[in-house]
This record gives sequence, structure tokens and C-alpha cells, in this order.
Amino acid sequence: MADHTLVFIVLGMTLLAFVWGHFRYDLVALTALLASVLLGLVPGEEAFYGFGHPAVITVAAVLVLSRGFERSGVVDVIAEQVLKVGDRLFLQLAALTCTVVVLSGFMNNVGALALLLPVAMRLAREHDASPSVLLMPLAFGSLLGGLTTLIGTPPNIIIASYRGSVSGENFGMFSFAPVGVAVALAGLAFILLIGWRLVPQRAGKASTEAMFDTANYLVELRVGEESKANGLTLRELQQELEETIPVLAVVRDDKRRAGHAFFGTLQEGDILLMEAGPEEMKLLEDKAGLRLGKKAEDEEQEAKEKEAEDEEQTAEKGEQAEKRSEISQKAEPREEAATDKKQAKKKEKEEKKEKKEKKEKSGVDTEGLQLAEAVVRNDSMMVNRTVTQLRLHNQFGLHLVAVARDGGRLKQRLREIRFRPGDVLLLQGGESELTESLATLGCLPLASRNLTLGQPRMLLASLGIFGAAILAILLGLLPAAVALSCAALLALLVGVLPLREGYQAIDGPVIVLLGAMIPVGQALETSGGAALIAETLLIWGGHWPAVVTLVGLFVITMMLSDIINNAAAAVLMAPIAASLADGFGASVDPFLMVVAVSASCAFLTPIGHQSNTLVMGPGGYRFGDYWKMGLPLELVVLAVAIPMILLVWPL
Repeated sequence: MADHTLVFIVLGMTLLAFVWGHFRYDLVALTALLASVLLGLVPGEEAFYGFGHPAVITVAAVLVLSRGFERSGVVDVIAEQVLKVGDRLFLQLAALTCTVVVLSGFMNNVGALALLLPVAMRLAREHDASPSVLLMPLAFGSLLGGLTTLIGTPPNIIIASYRGSVSGENFGMFSFAPVGVAVALAGLAFILLIGWRLVPQRAGKASTEAMFDTANYLVELRVGEESKANGLTLRELQQELEETIPVLAVVRDDKRRAGHAFFGTLQEGDILLMEAGPEEMKLLEDKAGLRLGKKAEDEEQEAKEKEAEDEEQTAEKGEQAEKRSEISQKAEPREEAATDKKQAKKKEKEEKKEKKEKKEKSGVDTEGLQLAEAVVRNDSMMVNRTVTQLRLHNQFGLHLVAVARDGGRLKQRLREIRFRPGDVLLLQGGESELTESLATLGCLPLASRNLTLGQPRMLLASLGIFGAAILAILLGLLPAAVALSCAALLALLVGVLPLREGYQAIDGPVIVLLGAMIPVGQALETSGGAALIAETLLIWGGHWPAVVTLVGLFVITMMLSDIINNAAAAVLMAPIAASLADGFGASVDPFLMVVAVSASCAFLTPIGHQSNTLVMGPGGYRFGDYWKMGLPLELVVLAVAIPMILLVWPL
């Protein structure tokens, strides 16, 4: 069997696995690499050269520098200004989308979105609006911003390096700017004037209570003398129940302690504030002997009040009979006093009723429970795993309270839920545990946070180091991979970013994807597969002008990036673009630039890019919502990009 046929088989199965989505894309890419080695398509000694490729090193360095911007407070300064835009929707959209476009040009676009996502959620909450109108434009803006510079998105870095391998000179830092800025501005104008109106506006508000309807699931259960829970720790109680039912707080002697921080044994009279539906309530009563706490007390108190009221009414009737037999002159003042007493009691009764209704309406008091929301990222260790497998409480000190998917709370038992990218989690934990554990788990916090301006010295140091790296690239003193690596190292050495966070900032799955797919992409070229595809396209469209072929290449790459990772799309399409340019006898630059732009325009689905996936849960979007705004946006990008590419990079 010919080598190019084997390459097509490997790539075909790889694409199917990407689309299926059952396995993570880094595992799929690594499998494709090893299969290529075993089939003899990639020499064994060159199998892992991709992990040292300049494109991979550049992406890792940019990720570290992006985290440094966050740590030093550069982005928080910008976000603080965004929050001052007021309650006009157009101004909110403009501030958020313009900001993310600018940030995405100089840092990882997923990182830029992750920093502004909590700001958008806070804006929606402060103005009691649905976040769905803000989040999709924000995600699409992060993709558009990445088009403007070399380091804005991995496809640009890949295409720049590939150009160096075929022509001897890489694209520079701002080689993408003339086309990228024009496309970004056109896309931004479309989003602000028309696009946001095409976004489905979900009815849900951007608050924890609205998304999870928490109060309707919180109950207070009392530990009785005969309860099996008496003398057990919370961990032993969950083992007894064989169920993950979160205990949010333990109330003892009118003092409430958060459940994640309570390690003592339960005692008679303790009240447990728990997340439980009807099924869990029955389980708690049968297996642990827990009964409704304050609700039972309230009912008992109501019965006593009713009994006392009946006695008062009986006494009052006797008193009135007595009054009628007394002399008129003495009776009048007594009747007035009785009337005043009766009115006072009636008013007191109405006040009690009003307080009771207010209490019932507000539900159980959740103040001080340290509940926080977070969204599961594509590369999270939680994906396809359950809360039991993760040992969320024992290992990370977190209680899982609820899970929302597609804008609605999941009703199934927490221990049965397998997490998916885009799921929104309601968690309880200490402030320090939440910050560190969410980063380790691969979750993005959504709860409103206090914006910290960082240390001015670190802020200036972060900007200075990055500026020096860019200057070195522009002056040709150092290659991009070396200059940015030096900047990342210097940021770690001067303390802009702790070493541990530097390692955490490097997106492992993306690095593995690139390192594995680069040799596979080279195999497509060396086996003659790319040339064969180009020849087929030339036969079909050889009688058409080269610009028509450019449009076709643009559409194919854009469709591919909607179903697989955009970096993988760039790796696979770059050799085909070069073969097409060779077939037309034209410059390779416009063909490579077409791949760079189109690979980063995944607007049709939530799976084409991590930015799209991240906003799916918080925005309450469904899979079919994206194309409504994404399709016309892709047409705008196509209409602007092709003329600009031909103007700046002629055939």
C-alpha cells in the first residue's frame, strides 16, 4: 500500500476521532503519531522532534507570559475600567468585545476570554440581565483578536514556522496585522451592530440562585437522640448513606460552621444544612434517622400559638359577657381598652404572618456559605469523571453542591454525573482552597471577584519584559521562540509569576497536540499526500482563476476548524496550501495566509475552539445556537479577508 494512502487512512481515522469527541484531542493526536511511526510514515528517531519545534516552544512561552499579565494585574486594570460602562447594553458589548480583541492580540485568546468572562458575568448580574447576550460576542471577539499578531493564536505561529521551512524566512510579529486587523474590525462592527441580535436570549438570569434554584433544594435536618448520624463524622455519614449529599453547614449552639471545614462528630441537637431533593430526603430519614429540623420546630410553635389564640378568644368572649351586665358608665372605658387590646393582638398576628411569608419566600439562609461557580474547561481533569473518582472533598477540600448544563440544573444524583466541558459547577470551599483547587482541576471561576490591581512594580516589570521581547523580534535580534522563551524565563526569575504557576499555565493538551500533529503533517507532505490533494483540486478547479481556489481553500479550512482543534487544522492544511501555490506557480504567502485566517474562525460550533466551549454553560447555549451568529460572521470574514490578502500578499 502506498505511503500516501496510509497517511490518508491515519488522518481519516484521526479526524473521525476528533469529531466523535469521546477521547481527548491530545490522546487522539498522540495515537496518530505513534500509528504513523509504526506504519513507517514517520522515522522513529524523528517521532518526537515536534515537541521541540519552534511553534510548540513559542506557544508554551506565550501561555506563561499570559499568566504573568494576569498575576501582575495588567488585565485587572483594564477590567476595572470595563465595569464602569453603565447599564446600556451597546456600551457593555462594545467595552467587553473591544477589550478582548485587543488583549487576544498579545496573549493567548483563551486566556483573554478567561480573564474577562467573570467581568461579563458580573456586569450581567449587576444589571439583572441574561449573560447569553454578552458571552457569545465575547468568545467570538477573542478569536478575531488572535488574528492580528504572530502570538495571538497557535495557527499563526504554526503558519509562520511553516513558511520558514518552505521559503527560508518566517512571518514576522506583525506580518498578520494588515489582514488580521481589517478582519477583526469588520467582525467587531458586525457583532456590535447586527450579530448580538442573532444570539438566542435565554430567560435565565446570571445569578447563582437563578441558575441553580438553590433555595428550593436546601433543607435543615436535625440530629435526634436515636439518629444513626449521632456520633458520626460527615465523611462517615456519607459512607453510611452510600451517597454524595453535600452538607453545607452544621449548626450547633446557634453557631454555624461550613460543612467543608467541619471535622468533628455530630451530636444530638445539631442541625445540618443540606442539599437534598425528595429522594435524598427519604434516604436521609431511612438510613441516618435525620428529621426536618427548624421546619418541625416552626410547626410545633404554630400549633402552640394557635392553642393560645383559641384560649384568648374563649376568655375574651367571657369577658364581653361580663361587660354587658355592668353599668354603662363603667363599661365604656373597659370596652375601649378591650378593643385596643384586640387590635394590638391582631396587628401582632399580622406581623408574625408577614415574617413567616417573608421567610418562606427567601428560603433557607445561605449567607456565609462561600458558594462559588466555576465552568469546566476542555482540558480539565474532571472531564468524563465523577465526583467520587475525583475525591473532590478529600483531595481538594471542595463540596460539589450542584451542576448545571445547557443553562439548566441537572436533576440526577451528583455521584452519577460525569462532567463535560462547559458544565457549570456550584462549589463550596474556603477562599484559599477554591483558588488553588480550581486551577488544579482545570476549572474557570465565574463568581464575581474583587479586582486586585497587583503590585505596581510587577505590573511595570511584566510590561517591560514583554515589550523587550517584542522589540527583539521586530529588530531581528532573536527568533520569536527564543525571544519569548527568554521573556518567560525572566518573568519567572524576577517574581512576576511563581514557578509553580508558570508550569500550571502551560496548557499540556495543546502542547501534546501540536508536538504530535506536526510530524503527522510533515508525513502528509513527504508521502506525496498533500501534492495529490492539490493536484485533485487543480483538476477540478484548474480552469478557474487562482482566487476561486483561494476561496475554496478558505472555506474548507474554516469548516475543518469548526470540528477539530484550530491548531490541528493549520498543521494539516499548510502543506496542501503550499502544494496548491506550487501548482499555480504562484507565491506561497497568500495561500498560507488564507489557512492562518480561516483556521482561527471557528464560529459555527461550540467544539471548534475552547473559547466557544467555555461560554456554553454560563450562557445557557445549545449546540445549534452558534451558527445563527457564526455563519453570517464567517461570511463577513471571508468577504473581507480574501481581498485584503490579495492586496497585501499578491499572487
